[in-house]
Amino acid sequence: MTADQGSALRIEGLRKTFGKQTVLDYLDWSLPTGRVIGLLGRNGAGKSTLIRCALGLSPIDAGSVALFGEPVARLPAATLHRIGYVPQSFDLFPWMKVRQYLNFHAAFYARWNGEMVDGLLGRWEVDAAKKIGELSQGQRQKLAIIRAIAPDPDLLLLDEPVASLDPQTRRLFLEELLRITRRPGKTVVFSTHITTDLERADAEIALLKSGRIQFSCDLPTLKARVRRIDFTDALPPADFRHPGIVRHVQENGSAHWIVDGLDNDAVAALAGRFGATARSQPMSLEDIFIELG
Repeated sequence: MTADQGSALRIEGLRKTFGKQTVLDYLDWSLPTGRVIGLLGRNGAGKSTLIRCALGLSPIDAGSVALFGEPVARLPAATLHRIGYVPQSFDLFPWMKVRQYLNFHAAFYARWNGEMVDGLLGRWEVDAAKKIGELSQGQRQKLAIIRAIAPDPDLLLLDEPVASLDPQTRRLFLEELLRITRRPGKTVVFSTHITTDLERADAEIALLKSGRIQFSCDLPTLKARVRRIDFTDALPPADFRHPGIVRHVQENGSAHWIVDGLDNDAVAALAGRFGATARSQPMSLEDIFIELG
């Protein structure tokens, strides 16, 4: 793999198996700097595995991974300090107090933002004087996020970072995330099943399915590409199939298609073959994920 300083993450031909099960199947993925990417995939699709392989935390069977143009297996300390990570599950030294824990980590980073840490502890209501073991699951998750973003990373990878947070705190987290990513050169990848959070963050969407990234595009492009088409006047045959029609539903005297990549002219031409009138309906990201995931 050649160095690519314009990419925060570059993966080529990544294969990862567990016994006879192939989780990542010669996957390719490149992330330019300055993006917010939401990684979607069904349970068991391999999202956590992909993130761990991208960080060099899990051995791979084939392929290569580079972060900021450096092979992940040989990252210099300066590059490691540019990366933040919140795993899906974590241990945070329950015997340590919150302030001690953060001060311990601060000693390793040149760009540790103590002012931001203090602000987040206050806004997210995490008591710095408490032992970590005394915190609730949601508070420990907040602390893990604070620790990950305090060093001002250029690449932040978050694996289900808001699973234990209440809706209000999720919104505060997203506001903080967007504040970080508005600065030049910052890249954030986070996997989540909460599609409304991805829509609120205006994230680029990457879908992991069958061991590969099936697509990666911004939300407006995805919503323009995947739509529901309702028919009136006449109905297309129930057994009609055509490239770009993901699903055909016909019941109770009505019919609709879920289409992927068919523009309005193509849809109108197909509907005209049956004397039908087609009307396009936008879909939420959740509905798109259910159809394509």
